Amino acid sequence: MTTLLKRNMKLYFRDRISLLLSLLAIFIIIILYVVFLGNVWGTDATWNLPDEEVDILKYSWLTAGILAVATMTTAMGAFSVVVNDRAKKINKGFYASPVKRKHITGGYILSAFLIGVLMSLVTFVCLSLYIVFIVGGEPLAILSYLQVVGIILLSSLTNTAMVCFIVSFLKSYSAFSTVSTILGTLIGFLMGIYLPIGNLPETVQTVIKLFPPSHAAVLLRRVIMDIPMQLSFDGIPAEYLEDFQEVMGITYQLGDHEISPLVSVIVLLISAFVFYILARLNMRKMRMQN
Repeated sequence: MTTLLKRNMKLYFRDRISLLLSLLAIFIIIILYVVFLGNVWGTDATWNLPDEEVDILKYSWLTAGILAVATMTTAMGAFSVVVNDRAKKINKGFYASPVKRKHITGGYILSAFLIGVLMSLVTFVCLSLYIVFIVGGEPLAILSYLQVVGIILLSSLTNTAMVCFIVSFLKSYSAFSTVSTILGTLIGFLMGIYLPIGNLPETVQTVIKLFPPSHAAVLLRRVIMDIPMQLSFDGIPAEYLEDFQEVMGITYQLGDHEISPLVSVIVLLISAFVFYILARLNMRKMRMQN
């Protein structure tokens, strides 16, 4: 399995098209904010806070969203190796070898997971440096950095399982490219990244809250925006901070109840388990049909 793992990772980083597709959603989010959506952080969302503090809050919020998206899209890009092997019948050679099928499947899934984690960590480092040295924000506490890493691992686990399930239906590289493009475009909406969730209709808000990967975005926002929110809302009545957190999707409300971080973690874990089982069952069915 280790040999297959190394092979898959090398193929991913050598394939520039797959690499670009996996980063498509990140580019879309950045371009949209630079060109169109930068003004969504108006006075309604920030209650006339100073511009410098608004920028720090905005880019911290954006960083959390980009990280949540990256854990899914980079995993999707990593699974291009699976589709390519399936399209070229390379996988049949693997299945005919003495290597156990669970090790072959494990090599594909583990490589996608590691690629998702690695790319997300690199993204986090770059964005953190930008916030500190360009925007003027404060570095996170050591514990907060560790929490972010833990959330990235959890989010990558869930998204790898979900993407594995999606990819298990794809037999051609053209179909994979199409699905990757659609996912890269829609994922920002499904995670509530393009616009503050409070600016969206109630029905759309409910869909976002029920979409499992969006809970990774909530967890990341809680951690990454903790210090900026403390500094910006210091001395301001608590109800303004609570309104800000709800509007920006830093906390989720279902009815009159706030979804706790523990519930978000459980949602991610259960989703990872369910989609992994579904992916394994579908992949087994596909092998039997072939």
